[in-house]
Amino acid sequence: MNYHDLIQAYFERTGALTWYWTVYIAVIGGVLAFSSFRLRPDIATTVLVTLLYAGFAYKNLGAIEGTTLEREALLTALKDYPMSGPEGQGDKRVRELLEPTLQPATIGDVRYFHLACDLMTIAVLWVKEWRRKQTEQPS
Repeated sequence: MNYHDLIQAYFERTGALTWYWTVYIAVIGGVLAFSSFRLRPDIATTVLVTLLYAGFAYKNLGAIEGTTLEREALLTALKDYPMSGPEGQGDKRVRELLEPTLQPATIGDVRYFHLACDLMTIAVLWVKEWRRKQTEQPS
């Protein structure tokens, strides 16, 4: 694998990571929209949506963490790639310009952000359920 292939693989994994985050945000939007449009309180539905969302979030986080680890490995390979020989001189300039801009999020950052968003999403589901219950009760 040459330097060009490593760069290409790194950005392919970046595209995959972007896709996982996009799906995650779309699911959060769908879950919250579903919760907002419900008019009557129903604990069973809220429990089911919470469990389904938690399962999705768990699997999505695993995919994001795996892809983040792949990107870290590719970045290490890029930085360790030897720049020798005639073709290495052209890659040297690319390396000088490109590598300082490649600063991926760490696994910890990804995990904590995802978990915070998960907890906020579940909290909103249950606050909306509680508010539906409050508005349905006669005063």
